[in-house]
Amino acid sequence: MSQIIIFGLHGLTYAGLLFLIASGLTIVFGMMRILNFAHASFYMLGAYLSYTLFLMTGQFWACLIISPAILFFIGVLVERVLIRKVHSLGLVYDLLLTFGLGYVLGEIVKWIWGTMPLSVKVQGFLAGSLTVLGITYPVYRLFILLVALAIGIGLALILFRTTLGIVIRATVDDSEMCNALGINIPMIFGGVFGFGVALAGFAGVMAGPLLTINTDMATMVLLDAFVVVIVGGLSSLGGAVLASLIIGQLQSFGALLIPEVSMALIYVLMAVVLIFKPSGLLGKK
Repeated sequence: MSQIIIFGLHGLTYAGLLFLIASGLTIVFGMMRILNFAHASFYMLGAYLSYTLFLMTGQFWACLIISPAILFFIGVLVERVLIRKVHSLGLVYDLLLTFGLGYVLGEIVKWIWGTMPLSVKVQGFLAGSLTVLGITYPVYRLFILLVALAIGIGLALILFRTTLGIVIRATVDDSEMCNALGINIPMIFGGVFGFGVALAGFAGVMAGPLLTINTDMATMVLLDAFVVVIVGGLSSLGGAVLASLIIGQLQSFGALLIPEVSMALIYVLMAVVLIFKPSGLLGKK
């Protein structure tokens, strides 16, 4: 029973981290119809920036604020200088551009930080442990889960309960009418893309103390993040939540029960979903 509880909590922790990564992908595609293949590279860049900021400030909380803010401005710049030039040409051009951008970011990271693994240590109560259902569990893993829950609720409230959310969704549905009404569509799109990149950077900061910061971390998480988006539905925030929970538990209990094929389970899930519901669990045609 203790093993079941521990692996269940591990699955929830990984689900929270996956959602933090995949939510940015979902928002950018849902709002702008851009498949950002560089998303995982921004996640990696956020982790490396947090390492440098931690050396400068000694405060993990400062990393959580400053690193995503830097990634936001980088994202806005990328959208304005690169994405905007090719977006009107079609989805394939966006995909190829962001695919190449991901490789460029990876080389920049190696040039600045090298290839040796790095780590960031949490401080204070985050470094402690709690007793949950009779077992001792790290506070930081529970913190990741709570942060992911808070961000999910916040995103849903912003997108569906605020004027800003209405404006963002309206620019997707009818950009010409919104432009006629005086809404600055390029600014909206730049902000949305920057926010998606900032979410990726935030996920990278959160992953730093949990995982080793290394140059392969983008590759390791990219496929899992895209599986979450595909299984949940390409533009569904709720689908990203549901898919993250399912995949987190599959990864965790798969490693416990059938470790020989645990890595393949999420791809089997994706194949089944694509066969029976190609739009994803909560996606729309």
